Amino acid sequence: MTRRLSLVALELWLPVVVLVGWWLWSAGAAEPFFPPLQEILTRFREMWLFDQFVSDVLPSLRNMAVGFGIASVVGIAVGMVLARVRLLREALEPLMHFVRATPGVALVPIFILLLGFGPSMKISIIATAAVFPTIIATMDGVRSADPVLLDISRAYQLTRRQRVTKVLLPAAGPQIFAGLQVSLQVAFVVMIASEMLGSTEGIGALTLLAQQSFAVTDMWSGIVLLGLLGYLVNLLFLLARGRVLHWYDGARKAAKE
Repeated sequence: MTRRLSLVALELWLPVVVLVGWWLWSAGAAEPFFPPLQEILTRFREMWLFDQFVSDVLPSLRNMAVGFGIASVVGIAVGMVLARVRLLREALEPLMHFVRATPGVALVPIFILLLGFGPSMKISIIATAAVFPTIIATMDGVRSADPVLLDISRAYQLTRRQRVTKVLLPAAGPQIFAGLQVSLQVAFVVMIASEMLGSTEGIGALTLLAQQSFAVTDMWSGIVLLGLLGYLVNLLFLLARGRVLHWYDGARKAAKE
């Protein structure tokens, strides 16, 4: 318990110091682009905790969740196939790396032309941009699985499905989750960009509109919301990872001891 509290304190001390410093500095500052933190928090409560939470925040999170979910399922499935089929991997790998290197933001105009404005465009571009880290991580994780485990699974005459679910996926699990975490970060960034460039609703669109109309306090409240959501989404992911890979973390801890 003491160790957990120490870790929480270690994680929170810097944000607390930054917030206190920001509050004290901005309270007496006359900067037009850096309003007092108290005003930002007041506007944050007025904008995001009531009607606009339902009309703008929830749709943004829904689009990101659906896009990330599609990217996760497709990424793991495609990564498994590419890891096991060498000819297909060598044929598709150059194209895959080319598309992966293209910033997701650059694809927004193309998706607007193809799908128009709406949730389908946002979900599609989020899924497209976020799928590649998961594909690559899954492919590398499966290819680096211990050959002895595969030999044992064949000796026990496991079916192909059992080898995938009982051997390959657990063996590649740590690397798959590393790829999923990168995909989640990409999905969050592309969610914001797709709203800023191709929407009139959502957190990104309202934050950009506030900046363009010189509503500086509204802009900062949107930035604060995005930072909080990014932190909470990553925290939820780490909790889920800990539940799924508890055996892996336990083995690493035992090895260190």
